[in-house]
Amino acid sequence: MITAKHRILIVGGGSAGISVAARLARKGYDDVAIIEPSEKHYYQPLWTLVGAGQADLSLTERAQSSVIPKKASWIKKAAEAFDPDQNTVTCTDGSTYEYDVLIVTPGIQLDWDKVPGVAETIGQNGVSSNYRPDLAEKMWDMMRKTHSGTAVFTMPSGPIKCAGAPQKIAYLAADHWRRDGDLKDMEIHLVLPTPRTFGIPEIADSLDEVVADYGIILHTQSEVVAVDPDSKKVTIRDLGDEGSGDTVVGYDLMHFTPPQSAPDWVKSSPLSTGDGPGYVDVDKHTMQHVRFPNVFSLGDAGSTPNSKTGAAIRKQAPVVAANVHSYLENEALGGEYHGYASCPLVISNQKMLLAEFDYSMQMTPTFPTWLFDPSKPYRRYWHLKRYGLPFLYWNLMLKGIA
Repeated sequence: MITAKHRILIVGGGSAGISVAARLARKGYDDVAIIEPSEKHYYQPLWTLVGAGQADLSLTERAQSSVIPKKASWIKKAAEAFDPDQNTVTCTDGSTYEYDVLIVTPGIQLDWDKVPGVAETIGQNGVSSNYRPDLAEKMWDMMRKTHSGTAVFTMPSGPIKCAGAPQKIAYLAADHWRRDGDLKDMEIHLVLPTPRTFGIPEIADSLDEVVADYGIILHTQSEVVAVDPDSKKVTIRDLGDEGSGDTVVGYDLMHFTPPQSAPDWVKSSPLSTGDGPGYVDVDKHTMQHVRFPNVFSLGDAGSTPNSKTGAAIRKQAPVVAANVHSYLENEALGGEYHGYASCPLVISNQKMLLAEFDYSMQMTPTFPTWLFDPSKPYRRYWHLKRYGLPFLYWNLMLKGIA
């Protein structure tokens, strides 16, 4: 039995869902419904600074009701199944909603249990993460109480949201320990699955200088595959073609970045790519589903090969809103997304490098290159991260303006 029907149904009330809903409202659509169970809405990019003691968690949190567009309906439930052949979404309470157009934005799943030993120790015994709000606060508490020993910062293989975050906290921790006079007593390991610190050579060159300046031991093409919380040791696997096997490193402090994937119920749905992390199978330019033309997806749950960032969502939302309108008007889809993403790489409590790029990994700087070298860090960029981007998010992006 159908509980209700809406012209446009959005699954997920995070950055992507709210941004596109606001844009549709501005286009005059008044039958838009958002399925979202959470009472709180978070500005997640600031969690990196929360974990480094440079921002309060309260600044990242607002009531979900305050960000839902006035013209949209809020269905305070959790979705659990898609039936695109019948144009329906079923929620965990058994209610079923029909749609003309579906927009899928449920975000990304943090797979804490994918690495043995993590689930039982995360948030305690020196192990935390900036990928959850409560853990970000614990990260700072652990960091400021650590004055000597070994610290390990990890990044998993595969797509993750804000792929720069695993590095940022390593640099911020090193900067904190340097300012406290403890850096000389710290051994810092940064474990990355990639060949270099960044996929753009000029930016990787700048980050190599940061790594060397802090004396960080860099493990590239490597991944933490096991954590032993009792002995406080991690197993690091060499992922290279001629891998040297596993290395075991003891730790006193660890920032763990979990492997990530589409939510399990999305992964097993007809909308999924059907393999790997199981993201929603969309055309990377139009954001339209490749098999179901009245389904669109954006944000972290989509299969687009860009970096999963809030900046990417900011560029995807107007494309989806335009293409949904075109679909409903039986017009050709004209909106195109070209992979823009932005990674604000904070390297200290004073400086940040703003990496902006597209699908081709070409730099696409917002600011003129004669004013700011896009491969170099600047003090003004740190202020942009701490103050400018949160203002943009709450006051412009979520309102469908920017």
